[in-house]
Amino acid sequence: MKHKRIGVLTSGGDCPGLNSAIRAVTKSAINNYGFEVIGFRDGYRGLVENRFKKMELSDVSGILDKGGTILGTTNRYNPFSVQVDKDGSKVVRDMSDRVKDTLLMHDINCLAVIGGDTTIRYADLLSKEGVPVVAIPKAIENDIYGTDISFGFMTAVNTATQAIDKLHSTAEAHHRIMILEVMGRASGWVALESGIAGGADVILVPEIPYDINKVAKAILERRNAGKGFSIVVAAEGARPMGSQKDANSKMDEFTFQGGTSSLLAKELEKLTSIETRITILGYLQRGGDPSPYDRILATRFGAVAVNLIENGDINKMVCVDHHAVKSISLSEISGKTKPVPTDGEYISIARDMGVSFGD
Repeated sequence: MKHKRIGVLTSGGDCPGLNSAIRAVTKSAINNYGFEVIGFRDGYRGLVENRFKKMELSDVSGILDKGGTILGTTNRYNPFSVQVDKDGSKVVRDMSDRVKDTLLMHDINCLAVIGGDTTIRYADLLSKEGVPVVAIPKAIENDIYGTDISFGFMTAVNTATQAIDKLHSTAEAHHRIMILEVMGRASGWVALESGIAGGADVILVPEIPYDINKVAKAILERRNAGKGFSIVVAAEGARPMGSQKDANSKMDEFTFQGGTSSLLAKELEKLTSIETRITILGYLQRGGDPSPYDRILATRFGAVAVNLIENGDINKMVCVDHHAVKSISLSEISGKTKPVPTDGEYISIARDMGVSFGD
């Protein structure tokens, strides 16, 4: 066996299933191959600052069903651009050499990185500098290119669907428009799938710019048909037609601060004269226990990642391809995201159910 010791970390936004993945990596490595496992705390920051813990089987006992991550995480830490103090001033430094020094110090043969698209992009950059890496995709937005699904997504969809179910009764009682804003700045998977599962009347996703007049028309048509309430599910990145999509635009900043649903509610109430209320799920989608599906998927990913390391099949990301767990080259997916296909099956099915996308 060439690989005796591996590292593992979680990086980026937290999501349900991270502990399940850590458990799978640790148990597979120790039980199947006799590897030692070093866990790095708070993502890439732990690698740069050499904050670590030797993982034992006891450390991962009882965490399969727990939300969060026992290793901690950081959402905005780029090891290639770290702000440090120098002579009383703040300067930005590339700390990737520090990462390599840390791995060399611990005699780590390969690093298992659990994270989203940005985390995986940094992993690809590290691999190009000679660091052996295997990535495990997590994302409640399901926007990671190269895999049919990422763990964390189905739990977020469950949370959003339960919220829609609860909003139905209060919307009907008060004859209101209820807007539920869910996560998804660039990809509308959570809005789309929870909207279908929860029976939403309008679903707004970043991939399909909406015409507010058409959204209002769909709601008024429901009222004229005897339906005095409507449920609108909007991804946080949903935008009206003609708005800018540039990441630095005011629209994006406004959207990030909850502007999507606020703007939508004001316009709909003005156009329909129907009371409109907003619910923003926010970080509720990231918390809580992972669903059975995500526990199983994270476990599958973790076990396959360790098998890849044992076989020397490195610089890959584990992925789901037609229900089978496989692997794909990091260089093939780095820097890419997976939008909802506007001509895909789910959009088509939603339209068949009478859902309006405001287009």
